[in-house]
Amino acid sequence: MGRYVIRRLLQMIPVFIGSTFLIFIMVYALGDPVAALFGDKAPDAATAAQIRKDLYLDQPLWKQYLHYMGQIFQGDFGTAFNGQPVTELMATALPVTLRLTLVAVVIEMLVGITLGVLSGLRRGRSVDTTVLFLTLIVISVPTFVTGYVLQFLLGVKWEIVSPSVSPEAPFDELILPGTVLALVSLAYVTRLSRTSIAENVRADYVRTAIAKGLPRRRVITRHLLRNSLIPVVTFIGTDIGFLMGGAIVTERIFNIHGVGFQLYQGILRNNSPTVVGFVTVLVIVFLLANLVVDVLYGVLDPRIRYA
Repeated sequence: MGRYVIRRLLQMIPVFIGSTFLIFIMVYALGDPVAALFGDKAPDAATAAQIRKDLYLDQPLWKQYLHYMGQIFQGDFGTAFNGQPVTELMATALPVTLRLTLVAVVIEMLVGITLGVLSGLRRGRSVDTTVLFLTLIVISVPTFVTGYVLQFLLGVKWEIVSPSVSPEAPFDELILPGTVLALVSLAYVTRLSRTSIAENVRADYVRTAIAKGLPRRRVITRHLLRNSLIPVVTFIGTDIGFLMGGAIVTERIFNIHGVGFQLYQGILRNNSPTVVGFVTVLVIVFLLANLVVDVLYGVLDPRIRYA
């Protein structure tokens, strides 16, 4: 297992380099950061040239990328155009989005897997049909529609929760935004769990466990559920990165100053260091989540062995 983890970490290096290089090229090649810095008031040629030199923008893109990677390995993600280091923005935004993502993943796992198990064990019955119908509706409705509707009903009309989140973003205020963020993924987890349970419930090992007289609860939790969770774990692991990056809509609706908010502001103002820095962190989170998923395979299914 140790050698496998080391090999996977080494395999992440070219993926990380390729991903960050594409992001860097797309952000810096499609716009002029100096022009965005001054807005409608264009600077004189000498000032613009000096700023490009200070920001290392007078070099070819590949040299700019190498300079940027060298800074990253020193813990320096650059400086935003307002003079604030990107690491300071991360220090305030990342914890908020991590809490929001944690709430969303917990809701996604608890509700999604529970509904999937109930639906899979009662395949073809009214419970199964109802769950499939509801998940189809959730998948069909855009997140911004669901967010605004729930915010109006629960936060404004019925005053059950706060319609916006305070700057501290405590967990109790993140329940509604986390639910909105998790809804689409929850629907996919439910369908994946339902399909996997429905397929494995007819497997030989399940019939053998039942024939041995094991209690139904033990058959489901120790045998059926454990083997059926492999595709679900794969989806949830890859979904963590998508939830953090896709939180931009949810954070805008509930006024959450997290990663999505900083990305939105960076894109809106063409603040290239902020955009590249935060996306680089999301790439790292995505890669680490995939590594955790690969390791969990062996825990869920002892038949999986790593050479």
